[in-house]
Amino acid sequence: MTEVSSLTGRLLVATPALADPNFDRAVVLLLDHDEEGSLGVVLNRPTPVDVGDILEGWADLAGEPGVVFQGGPVSLDSALGVAVIPGGANGDLAPLGWRRVHGAIGLVDLEAPPELLAAALGSLRIFAGYAGWGPGQLEDELVEGAWYVVESEPGDVSSPAPERLWREVLRRQRNELAMVATYPDDPSLN
Repeated sequence: MTEVSSLTGRLLVATPALADPNFDRAVVLLLDHDEEGSLGVVLNRPTPVDVGDILEGWADLAGEPGVVFQGGPVSLDSALGVAVIPGGANGDLAPLGWRRVHGAIGLVDLEAPPELLAAALGSLRIFAGYAGWGPGQLEDELVEGAWYVVESEPGDVSSPAPERLWREVLRRQRNELAMVATYPDDPSLN
């Protein structure tokens, strides 16, 4: 098997050709990527469920919109917390209950008391479920042209307008990907 170069912390942006309805115009933050597979959360799928309805203690810390996001089609009955710590606290400076994924972005232990993190958090999103790929599966999808791989920014996690995130991420690219942002929702209407 060839060595896998980690894409942890990067974004997968669905190409217009991706046919899987679970990922139509999805922006996925990769939380883990190695030779054993990949795991990420879809950043732009808000649900109508308020964070307070399932994790009351975390509701005041969740960014706008204060709803749970569908992180992907796997384990929809589980919750993941992704938070940005301004400055990306290192080592002993990282608050209890937060584990760095990439830069200032990290995972939150939702079993920990929210008060442990309240002062340190810049933003928090709660995701029901996640997107997962087995060994080599994501690499195959990349070769097939299903995803664009781009750098993430801490603000992607907490975009106040998640419905615009796909276009915004593409638009900020400094190459032909910026043009893909103009791709129509339904090309058959052109």
